[in-house]
Amino acid sequence: MSIAPTREHVLPDYMKASDLLKVAPMSMEVEGDKVTLDGIDLRDITRDFGTALYVYDEDHIRKQLSSYRDEFRTCYPQSDIVYAAKAFCCVAMDKIVAEEDCYIDVASGGELAIAKAAGFPMKHVFAQGNNKSQREIEEYIDAGVACFVVDTHEEIERISTYASAQGVTQRIIIRVCPGIEADTHAYIQTANEDSKFGFNIRNGAAEEALVYALTLPGVEVAGFHCHIGSQIFELTSYVEAINTMFGFMNDMRQAHDFVAQIFDMGGGLGIPYTIYDRPSTIAQFAQIATGAIHANCSEYDYPYPHIFVEPGRSIVANAGITLYTVGSVKTVPGICTYVAIDGGMTDNIRTALYGSKYEAFVVERADKPRDVICDIVGKHCESGDVVVKNAPLQACEAGDHICVLGTGAYCNEMASNYNKQVRPGIVFVHDGVAREVVRRETYDDLLARDVCSNA
Repeated sequence: MSIAPTREHVLPDYMKASDLLKVAPMSMEVEGDKVTLDGIDLRDITRDFGTALYVYDEDHIRKQLSSYRDEFRTCYPQSDIVYAAKAFCCVAMDKIVAEEDCYIDVASGGELAIAKAAGFPMKHVFAQGNNKSQREIEEYIDAGVACFVVDTHEEIERISTYASAQGVTQRIIIRVCPGIEADTHAYIQTANEDSKFGFNIRNGAAEEALVYALTLPGVEVAGFHCHIGSQIFELTSYVEAINTMFGFMNDMRQAHDFVAQIFDMGGGLGIPYTIYDRPSTIAQFAQIATGAIHANCSEYDYPYPHIFVEPGRSIVANAGITLYTVGSVKTVPGICTYVAIDGGMTDNIRTALYGSKYEAFVVERADKPRDVICDIVGKHCESGDVVVKNAPLQACEAGDHICVLGTGAYCNEMASNYNKQVRPGIVFVHDGVAREVVRRETYDDLLARDVCSNA
């Protein structure tokens, strides 16, 4: 006889939708059993656009971008914000970033194509990625991007060769691993010594990359980049990274007479996925990070560089929700209640990948307490297809709608067609109007790349 698996014992929290607004889009309001986003009833959105569906509060996105821009410029005037498109990318999003006077970084030729389609100024585009293909390097240079963040000697050589052939000089900054293990999930630590990203300070690789790049034609080394990871709550990690980077930068000035014009400190500020999360604010981040930069410039008598900050998740995560329709509710006595929805790991892989946690509620019962513990599961052929595990939730039935909060970052970008599931559409709400900015996929989309003949 098999033994039932042991489950974490979780009790209902009896919270209502109104208790969850801390992690919701800024325009979300709850009045009785009616939940609105920018004044639009969520039930109307599900009726008009179907489910599964990503929905974003445009004003929330703009507020986050402007807060970053203004807070950092207040503390350090020579600063700019570079939105990390990997968090959420579509034409409508890129247009907002441009309108808010921010830069954008792209990590693939596809993200560059989206930026170009949005009319994004190429002089405000940074090219990221640890293994840019030759085609991507050529596309970036031909487009006239502002800067490459370089990760390898091979990449630097390819940029030099192609830029020289085109008769241009391409600006680059060198990605450096300062050896900082940020307090976050191992999969999203990016600056520890065991990382595929950048050049290590301790083993001399970062200095070797600088010396090599300075010898090549067609490239201008403008400075350095570091990014310690994502979903970071402990701001002292940034101070430690900045101190290490400025120590290295001062060493490079003394050894090679090289002074960085640019210091890109990356992003990674954490956000609240659950009501118990307590991340720092953008203002606190700006004050502590720029304070460390000021202190280091003073200590080393180092010329103040232009700094860039690369937020992504903290711009869009809480601006977005995902709406689903319940297909069935199955209770296994003594083990679990499974609430099955019309989406799953194809539109939110983060739970399966990182064990991510979310807050959720039943739209039609928003005024009721969350008195049930369940797994909100997807429709796919995979036992790990869970969107929210051990979720406090209102009792629900087939046909009800579930709202999962905090899904604005990395869910759409990491979506897949597993089981040939079509990916959800994307809706923006603004000024009381819901508009579709990315349509739902169709079966024709799934077949569009299939070149096999019926013969």
